Amino acid sequence: MPDLTDLRAAVVGTGFIGVVHVDALRRLGVEVLGVVGSSPERAREKALTFPLPRPYESFAEMLADDRVDVVHLTTPNHLHYPQVRATLEAGKHIVCEKPLALDSQQSAELVELAERSGLVHCTNFNIRFYPQCQEARALVADGRLGDVWNVHGGYLQDWLLLPTDWNWRLEPHKGGELRAVADIGSHWLDLVQFVTGRRVSELLADLATTIPLRRRPTGPVDTFAAADDVEREDAPMTTEDLAHLLVRFEGDARGSAVISQVSAGRRNSLRFEVDGSRGSLYWDAERHEELWLGHRGRPNETLTRDPALFEPDVAARTSLPAGHPEGFADTFKELYRAVYAAVAAGGMPDEPDFPSFVDGHRANVLGDAVATSARERRWVEVAA
Repeated sequence: MPDLTDLRAAVVGTGFIGVVHVDALRRLGVEVLGVVGSSPERAREKALTFPLPRPYESFAEMLADDRVDVVHLTTPNHLHYPQVRATLEAGKHIVCEKPLALDSQQSAELVELAERSGLVHCTNFNIRFYPQCQEARALVADGRLGDVWNVHGGYLQDWLLLPTDWNWRLEPHKGGELRAVADIGSHWLDLVQFVTGRRVSELLADLATTIPLRRRPTGPVDTFAAADDVEREDAPMTTEDLAHLLVRFEGDARGSAVISQVSAGRRNSLRFEVDGSRGSLYWDAERHEELWLGHRGRPNETLTRDPALFEPDVAARTSLPAGHPEGFADTFKELYRAVYAAVAAGGMPDEPDFPSFVDGHRANVLGDAVATSARERRWVEVAA
C-alpha cells in the first residue's frame, strides 16, 4: 500500500459533510492543510465545535497553495461546476461531492476536462464502501444469486419532515431542479448499479412536493441543526420531498424505489434487495453491519461484518475485527484510501476501484431522465 502520509489535502466547505471529510483524511494520515468556508469567519466559528485546520482566506488562496495535492469539494451544488473547473486548471487532484454538476451538460464537460488532465478525479459516492455493500457486489458478480431479475428498496429520511426544517438544498438555484432524488436518490441509484453491475436503461418517475410552503430562517443555519427560535419567512417550494421510481436495468431486470425526506423516524435508511434465480440479498444502512441472504431450499442467513468471512478483496476494505462496528464515517475513510492510493501511484487508473467523474456524470444523466419523466409523465430512456 502506498504511503499516504506524504500527501496533503484541502477541504472546501465546513458544513456537516466537510467535517466528515476532514476527519476521514486525518484518520488515514493525510495532512489537511486548511479549509475554505463560506467566509473565514464562519470557518473559525465552526472550528470552535470541531478541531478544523486553519481557514484559507479564499478559494483562490487555497488553489494557489502549491503544497495542496488534493482538493475536496463539499460546497452547495451550484458551486461544484465552477470549482471543479478551477481545481483541474490549477493541476490538483479532486474529490467532489455529488452531484458533480447541476445538469448532465455541465458534468459531461467536467468528465472531458478531468480525463484530459490525467489527474485523479472522484465523485463522493461513499456508500459503496460499506463492507456489506462490497460483499453484496462480490456475491452478485460470482453468480451466487443466479440471474438477477428484481432490484427494489429506497432511501428514507425525516430531516425535512417539518415545515420549519431548512437547508440550502431547498433552494433550486443552489440545489438544482431535483432535491430528494439528487440528494439521496442518487446514492440509491448509484449503489444498486454498483452492486448488480447493471446500468439503469429506462425509468418512470413520479415526484411530489408534500410541503408546498416552508418557513425559511432569515439567517444561516447548519444542516441537521435545531433552529426553533429564529426569525422566519414564507418560502414556496418547487422541488420534491418524495419520489417513486420504476426502473429497468440492462439485461432486462426490473426495479423500484421510494425516495423520501419526509418519512418520520427514518433517520438514514437506504435499503435495497436484489432477487435472482438462485437467491436474494438485502441490506439497510440503519443495520449496516448485516447482509441478509435469502434461500429457497435451506435456512436464510444473516452475514454480519467479519473480514474472515468476506471475499478477499472485500476484506481489504474493512479495518476493525468482527464485533467492533464500523459506520458511516468509515465509508469515507475507505473511499479516500482508494483515491489517495491512485494519487500516490501518479494518476487515474484505467479501471478505478472508486467512483470517478464518469459515475458522477452518470448520476446527472439519470437525474435529467427523472426530471423529464416526471414533467412529461412517461417512461424515459436513459442516454448512454
